[in-house]
Amino acid sequence: MQKVRLGRTELMVSELGFGGIPIVGLGSDQAEDVVRHCFERGINFFDTANMYGDSESKLGRALGSVRDQVILATKSLERGADGLNQHLENSLKCLATDYIDVYQLHSITKPVDLEQILAPGGALEAVVKAKEAGKVRFIGISSHARSVALKAIETGYFDTVQFPFNFVETDADTDLFPAARERDMGIIGMKPLGGGMLSRADLCFKFLQQNAHVVPIPGFSSIEEADEVIDLYENRQPLTDADQAEMEAIKKELGSSFCHRCGYCLPCEQGVMIPESLMFRPIIHRLGEAIAVAMSKPAVSGIEECTQCGECAERCPYGLPVPELLAENLALFRELEAKFAP
Repeated sequence: MQKVRLGRTELMVSELGFGGIPIVGLGSDQAEDVVRHCFERGINFFDTANMYGDSESKLGRALGSVRDQVILATKSLERGADGLNQHLENSLKCLATDYIDVYQLHSITKPVDLEQILAPGGALEAVVKAKEAGKVRFIGISSHARSVALKAIETGYFDTVQFPFNFVETDADTDLFPAARERDMGIIGMKPLGGGMLSRADLCFKFLQQNAHVVPIPGFSSIEEADEVIDLYENRQPLTDADQAEMEAIKKELGSSFCHRCGYCLPCEQGVMIPESLMFRPIIHRLGEAIAVAMSKPAVSGIEECTQCGECAERCPYGLPVPELLAENLALFRELEAKFAP
């Protein structure tokens, strides 16, 4: 596994990182096995967040004995200094470490988010003090909105930026990433598989290998998943014309209104399983109509409880018209359900 410089941090990280969300669904021993396997195969950059369930604790147990050989990044959604300090102390404890290499202010997606963290008594103030105390080495930011991320970059306060990047979502490379590179910031690419929407790992990572300025952080829920991607880095293959054509076909199929399954739309007061419901159309494309109807019924049928309150749309960092998409999926589900009724 090759190492790359993470911008002005001067940290030498593996060109392929590790995203900490999927191990939340694993048992403790299985999670530690996956993490250690990735480390042994050359990954030294591990990214997680305070909000990712027990991900920090699992990483801490798996990597505690090799702490000096790994680079740990975590995040907090807190906007104020007091809450941030509590999150930081908890992260240090869970990760079994005295310091965080890259501490990121998470999901700075709306203008008000940026205003809050930069205000007196805001989260940035707390992280700066934590850096002075040696608890944090570098300060980063993550976002789902280019305009807000660009403003954050322009402040000059942040050493790294984390943003969605894959062969479907490439807009960041037009202005956001160039702005970050001008300031010698490290760039971390979240959602390299489109939040689970892109099933062709070979296409995803062949594309990302053409963009060496971005360090992708896929999540793995098994050793087999990890090996599939790591092997693509140890045995590189160039993107072919056929690959390009397939990528364009997938982009056309998904369009611009696809759910990234980030979960920020939740919770729904009516109990609608929003991300699962919005997976209905992709499941149709992947597995066919009949299987999709059977698999998706528990989630999609719950859309009938939706009151069109719009709170989910307000929370969506991608600006999706969530209630409208849910209604469209429910209508299609009912049509296909009738088609396959005995």
